Amino acid sequence: MSSRRKFLQNTMLLGAGLSLPGALTASDFGTFTRKVKPSDQLNFGVIGCNGMGWSNMNAHLQLPEVNCVALADVDQSVLDRRTEDVYKLRNTRPKQYTDYRKLLEDPDIDAVIIGTPDHWHCLTMVDAVSAGKDVYVEKPIANTIEECQIMVAAQERYGKVVQVGQWQRSGSQYAQAIDYVNSGKLGQIRLVKCWAYQGWMNPVDVVPNGTPPPGVDYNMWLGPAPMRPFNRNRFHFTFRWFWDYAGGLMTDWGVHEIDIALYAMGVSAPKSVMASGGKFAYPDDASETPDTLQTVYEYDGFNMLWEHATGIDGGNYGTTEGIAFIGNNATLVVNRGGWKVIPETKNVDGERVALIEEVPHTRPEGNALGLHAQNFVDAIKAQDHSMLHCGIQTGSIAAINAQMGNIAYKTGEKIYWEADKNRFTSSKANALMKAQYNNGWKLPKV
Repeated sequence: MSSRRKFLQNTMLLGAGLSLPGALTASDFGTFTRKVKPSDQLNFGVIGCNGMGWSNMNAHLQLPEVNCVALADVDQSVLDRRTEDVYKLRNTRPKQYTDYRKLLEDPDIDAVIIGTPDHWHCLTMVDAVSAGKDVYVEKPIANTIEECQIMVAAQERYGKVVQVGQWQRSGSQYAQAIDYVNSGKLGQIRLVKCWAYQGWMNPVDVVPNGTPPPGVDYNMWLGPAPMRPFNRNRFHFTFRWFWDYAGGLMTDWGVHEIDIALYAMGVSAPKSVMASGGKFAYPDDASETPDTLQTVYEYDGFNMLWEHATGIDGGNYGTTEGIAFIGNNATLVVNRGGWKVIPETKNVDGERVALIEEVPHTRPEGNALGLHAQNFVDAIKAQDHSMLHCGIQTGSIAAINAQMGNIAYKTGEKIYWEADKNRFTSSKANALMKAQYNNGWKLPKV
């Protein structure tokens, strides 16, 4: 935790004894990169380059010891665009692959970034670590509880460094907030609220099925998901709102906020979960996942509430997203904009007096995604998985809890978890833990 609070503007260059100018051209960056010993350089590949895959690669390319040498994607237009993005930054063009398995055969690649849709994460991560690569995998780590557990087992078997893209773990405000929660100053914490209100999200228009764009290997994009006709709503970005590929806002945003909540509270698995919601905002749009959801998790000594809504920004405490730790003495609110403590008050001689001192809004320091990338690189160099701010074991806790929320929603039941048996008491819920692979793809075995 303490290391995350120490933001140094030129952390990435200190080891090489360098200082970085405020703005760099590609040729300037090449000059700095050449000062890094070849033995210290790391060659990265990207599997799934369109959205967060590229954002993550771009963050790592701010580090002079990192090179992008290979890209894999099922969409040739994405490959060509990202190839040019790398060229603009580094004056080199990475190799292109339409099948990620060919990329993993390259012995010169040290690490891969996985930015595919969720339903591909398990296969690509297991294949990558078994090929001897370190991995940065986007969140949520998988689309089912079973896949999450397989990914943890794969890391433990092959011993590779696996960072999960829950980069809030590298944000200074979250570290400070967690320290404050653990100080006990809030008093007994009875409720933790987590939320994401996403006003930018408009209805997903209903469109007819069609043919894949030129240069797209649609069968490869589907992979283990059920065979369906191509529909652009199920493709780039908006795949998040269809159960075949992802878990909606419950997993897309939920893992970020739930991760911080559970880490601060020192818990990993609920005793019970229940959820209620639906497509209340846009009942007739094309998406499948709920646009409005409330999920209640029961842990020892407190409850956690997850809620999300699309199309509106009126979240708790005047923020569109965040986590609130509600204690007897005060409430701590933290989000990507910073953190604060709102004291409870008591009546003393007719005046309201704060039970503890207020903490005014405190903004974060540094770029959390950049710090997360640096942390991954540091762990690779040391080959020390324990250095990671969000290793695969950590990422699996948030993903599994989020998946439990979706399972409660799908079953319409209050579901009870038997941690010692790794199952629910409900057979209907247990069936939804499992992954169903299609089109000849097989669930990895570790």
